[in-house]
Amino acid sequence: MLASVLAALLVAGCTEGYAQPQAAGDQPAIAGGKTTAPPRPADVKLGSGDPRQSGGVIAAGGADAVYNYGPSVMLDRGQTRMWWCSQYGSAGPAGDDILYAQAQSIDGPFTAPGGGIPAAVFSGAPGQFDGMHTCDPSVLRVGSTYYLYYTGAAGDHALGNAVGLATSTDGVHWTRAANGRPILGPSHDVHRANVYGAGQPSAVYLDGWFYLMFTDTTGRAAGWNGAGQFVLRSPDPAFGGGVQALDVGGFVPVTSTAAPRGRSIVDGFSADLMWVGALDAFVVAHETDAGTSLTFWTADFTENPYQPVVIAGPWKEGPGLVRRADGHAPLSSADPCDRVPFDVVRATAIGSAGAPTSLRHFGLDLLDSQSCANPARVAATFDGVTMPSPERTMDLVRDGKRVRVDRRAVAAALAGELLEKAPLAVGALPVAARLRSGAEAVQAPGRGFALVLDDRRLWRVPDLGVVAGNASTARPVTAAQWDGYPRGASLGG
Repeated sequence: MLASVLAALLVAGCTEGYAQPQAAGDQPAIAGGKTTAPPRPADVKLGSGDPRQSGGVIAAGGADAVYNYGPSVMLDRGQTRMWWCSQYGSAGPAGDDILYAQAQSIDGPFTAPGGGIPAAVFSGAPGQFDGMHTCDPSVLRVGSTYYLYYTGAAGDHALGNAVGLATSTDGVHWTRAANGRPILGPSHDVHRANVYGAGQPSAVYLDGWFYLMFTDTTGRAAGWNGAGQFVLRSPDPAFGGGVQALDVGGFVPVTSTAAPRGRSIVDGFSADLMWVGALDAFVVAHETDAGTSLTFWTADFTENPYQPVVIAGPWKEGPGLVRRADGHAPLSSADPCDRVPFDVVRATAIGSAGAPTSLRHFGLDLLDSQSCANPARVAATFDGVTMPSPERTMDLVRDGKRVRVDRRAVAAALAGELLEKAPLAVGALPVAARLRSGAEAVQAPGRGFALVLDDRRLWRVPDLGVVAGNASTARPVTAAQWDGYPRGASLGG
């Protein structure tokens, strides 16, 4: 069950559709066929090194898997975890399924948690918007909660895919959010022959915002063939409120996720988004003639701070960036102050069913990042990272400071990445407070959860699981009482 996104009708989750290829040095297209401003002198050309690729296929479903594509890859507390799109005849209902597997390294082999053939962990819900097809996973972990954004459709040629959300405590067993309804659908700004609709989501969590990049072939700023990547953000993972849309003038508040699609940041399908703290920039990975192109944007998506880079090699569909749990770029184990690793997994062949398959790994390092050139760069590079402190506790870097955390498991839950040794550069960041085991915790309507650290300030945490993991008990308070506390930074929520 796979058709091109360029076809007049599309099967949900079927992402083997290609935009007009861009040369590696092209600037990405935006709304109305306009382009970004000419390169500024500050647009930096970074060096590259250590090109790499797997020796062969790193992950696949069982013998009855028709295809394998659309991966979401996460480095999560010592494991490399991957979710991708396939189709098991045994999973039911007939249609796309999301498979899961894990490995000790990105080159696999990826197996089910207990070993063996990966199983389908998420499939269609008959009678719902995603009744037949669930595909194109993008997975985050924020605190103790995993979030699965995916493409869903009720049947073949459903005339408009939509994006759904599910949550989990382990990344394997999922519960549909938003009462099983889509959180985002086609905007229908314009009518095109390509009626794929909205799908192929990619999510990132940054500074309290959930960013969601996606395809919408009915969007006003999409290309003639429906190609384009749009961005929404919200403090709500289900995008039920506080939604902002990226438009030609930046992010603007909108009443719903169906707001007109005024600006596309990349001319392409099936792209992936990542925040790169070491470069203080977003990167969009999308396929072009030579391989996977990396297009860089400032945090407000107004400028291209670095020139595009290509991860060369064959591809048929993809790519999935190898990311931290929060959707950020991982640090270089060799030299986090100079190198930034970029790794992708993409489908490289067409199988017997005419669909993309053969998931393989490709990557390279970008050099001369100067990620530790000054305290501000150090703070951005290591934000959300935890590591052992000199006091037999863990240091968590947030908002340019270190928070000393008694419990390693709590620090790991709050962090996007865990290092076993603290880099020297982090020692220059001040220690702001200490999170002691059993610390006071509060909960207020509309505010969420927070822990009171030894500085007596309120530090927000993402969910009740973090509170319980710290052996704390959340005490209900009013919104006014919550607002009366001196405020610390967010610890990850």
